[in-house]
Amino acid sequence: MSSLFTIPPLRQSHAEALTTSQQASKYTSQSGFPTTPIPIPFLSSPESTELWSTYENLLYSCLRTGDDKAAHMCLEKLGGRFGTNDERVVGLRALYQEATAEDQPALLQMLREYDEILAENPTVTPVRKRRIALLRSLSRESDAMNALIELLEASPTDIESWSELCELYVSQGLYQQAEFCLEEILLSTPNAWNIQARLGEILYTSAPATPDQLGTLAESVRRFCRSIELCNGYVRGYYGLKLASDRLLGLLGTSDKADSQVSNSGRNHELPVPSVEVLQKLSERAISMLAEIARNASTKVPSSHDIAFLEDILKASTMRRQR
Repeated sequence: MSSLFTIPPLRQSHAEALTTSQQASKYTSQSGFPTTPIPIPFLSSPESTELWSTYENLLYSCLRTGDDKAAHMCLEKLGGRFGTNDERVVGLRALYQEATAEDQPALLQMLREYDEILAENPTVTPVRKRRIALLRSLSRESDAMNALIELLEASPTDIESWSELCELYVSQGLYQQAEFCLEEILLSTPNAWNIQARLGEILYTSAPATPDQLGTLAESVRRFCRSIELCNGYVRGYYGLKLASDRLLGLLGTSDKADSQVSNSGRNHELPVPSVEVLQKLSERAISMLAEIARNASTKVPSSHDIAFLEDILKASTMRRQR
């Protein structure tokens, strides 16, 4: 079995997705599945969890590259094994139908079909999620948010839905609600460094509009620090730390007045704002780590695009220092 079949679809490059989809027809013709109503071990083909995960990954890759015929073959294999009424299969079939829809009226017809399915059985989570995705693609963000809130009331630990709702809130400029969504995710996954960094980004973006700008930026700095504490070498965390600490330094300045600002400010008076000296050290540490990552470009930063991005960051920082 090709190693590409086991790579999660979201982690595949465009070239890998194309290579995977080109092998789909050959793979589906070789792999069998039980055709008897009751699978009998010595009459059935050997199977494993990996086999059906591979079919699902193939389905995603084929839809991504426009190979609808191969995608349908994968869908038929899954339906034949688990049944057409299986919730996951129903969700995958809905995804297939959306991907092959020819125009917007066809998508609206699918939306009506989703409503009919959920009217009969509102617990079919894959269909509820496909309906939300379809609402977003139709630019009906308000309806999508309401649907996500209803879904989270029934399943409050659904991290994927909290993340989706967070991005919808950010797109509408509702940063406080977006922060709440990420904090809910951190209750379930406190060591998720990417979520810590994303929370730092939202705090950094929303800081100018908040009553306590210094405190909000200080919290942003702490979130970025936490993200790189959990994942050393995390470019996004170091870059955010550099931006947040520099903006906070710009607001505080280096005068004696900064000390009084530091002592009297703090987001909701929970923690004090870091001192100028601490912020300067954090900024220097961030830029030095970014420089090291750019020099020692390894598998974590493999592409020339990412290297050029890091070099631009370093050049901009150097220019600010010279000024």
